[in-house]
Amino acid sequence: MRTGFGSNHVDHCTRLCHASSVAALMECLGSGAVTASFMQALEADVVILTGCNPAVNHPVAATYFKQAARGGTRLIILDPRGQALDAYAWRGVRFTPGGDVALYNAMLHVIVAEKLYDPAYIDAHTEGFEALATSVVDMTPEAMAPLCGVDPETIREIARAYATADKAMIFWGMGISQHVHGTDNARCLISLALACGHTGRPGTGLHPLRGQNNVQGASDAGLIPMVLPDYQPVGDAQLRAAFEELWNTPLDATPGLTVVEIMDAIVAGTIKGMYILGENPAMSDPDLHHARQALATLEHLVVQDLFVTETAQFADVILPATAWPEKEGTVTNTNRQVQLGRAAVAPPGRRNPTGGSSRRWHGASAWAGSMLTRGRCSPR
Repeated sequence: MRTGFGSNHVDHCTRLCHASSVAALMECLGSGAVTASFMQALEADVVILTGCNPAVNHPVAATYFKQAARGGTRLIILDPRGQALDAYAWRGVRFTPGGDVALYNAMLHVIVAEKLYDPAYIDAHTEGFEALATSVVDMTPEAMAPLCGVDPETIREIARAYATADKAMIFWGMGISQHVHGTDNARCLISLALACGHTGRPGTGLHPLRGQNNVQGASDAGLIPMVLPDYQPVGDAQLRAAFEELWNTPLDATPGLTVVEIMDAIVAGTIKGMYILGENPAMSDPDLHHARQALATLEHLVVQDLFVTETAQFADVILPATAWPEKEGTVTNTNRQVQLGRAAVAPPGRRNPTGGSSRRWHGASAWAGSMLTRGRCSPR
């Protein structure tokens, strides 16, 4: 995209699902990725799960949380709803929806007021603790209880358990990030870990559970408008020069637009064409009317996908795609483990000029490919 189209307007779904988590992690830790794998839960004394439902959405990680609980790890689940892992929880705390920040700040108040923080870790590895301590002075459990719906003694109990544990971890999902105050939610969780020194050692850390199989890999590879691979800012001239030499092409120094901003720019008339691969904004964007209006306004839209999606109905060209079993490649999972996939079956054949097929056509990939032979493949 950057070398062929000459544009930094490249984005993917990670910014919509865990954008606020990445923003908070970049701001507070300097890296937008997890600090420890979910396997580390087996070594933790306390594990906090909040804004996630691993038994449903992250079943592999859930097996480790269950094993950890059976082995003596105290599982604390902070969530407005009940879930299957409540059966393994040491404490299941249901708070008022939207009361996340109030609950976490009350926990921070307890940790600061009772001096349960780790001064050696704070002095060696952090800055701004004094400002944090001052900001939560008035956020007592009693003051925050009406806002978060959790009684003060329960807040004190879970705060003490997390702070006094030798090793503790926090896992969160999109119940944390997809809020108008999602970044504040993540900031609070990061502050809890840093105040107690619960990062940088086995059995400790912060882990936003990724929602899809390769969102971490796509981020690492630079599929974000304001950074190059390895999260290098596009505006840094020295870093950009290294990629220009590697790719043998000049690169734009201006950060690109996010997927939401791209839709606004299309309506404004500043973006005329798009290439959409494996994404369905006509169905997944938060404002569908706005997204569909933008897609219909484009002068040229190319959609490449396994299926003829709602977005493909707006396309000038539909390209077929290969599915995971049909190709070789890698994904980077939520633990930042790079996993190799090998082709197990051949992709559908390509229609030849005589009208026959080199292989039996099947599925929507075949239909999309055949539509290409007829020119413009779908009406506006």
